[in-house]
Amino acid sequence: MYMNNTNNDNNDNNDKTLNMLSSEFDKLMIPIPDLIRKYPEDQQKEILEYLEQLDEHHKKTYKIAFDHLGSSFNIYKSNGFKEWKQTKIK
Repeated sequence: MYMNNTNNDNNDNNDKTLNMLSSEFDKLMIPIPDLIRKYPEDQQKEILEYLEQLDEHHKKTYKIAFDHLGSSFNIYKSNGFKEWKQTKIK
C-alpha cells in the first residue's frame, strides 16, 4: 500500500518553523502572551517583526500593558500593532 508522506513532511516543516519562531520570541526578553503561540505562522511572524522594532520606551509601554491586562492582553488587537501595520502597508 502506498502512503503519502507529503502531509507529514509539511507538518514537520510547520513544527520546525513554529519552534524557530518560539525561539525568536524568547530572544526578545519581553513577556509574550501564550495566545501568540496559537496564532497561524504568518501572524506570528508579523508580531515578531513588530516586537523586534520596538525601542526601549515602547517596550516599557508594552510590558506595562501586558502586566495590567494579563490574559486579556492581545497584541494583535493593540493600537500600537494596528498603527505599525498601517504604516507598513503604506
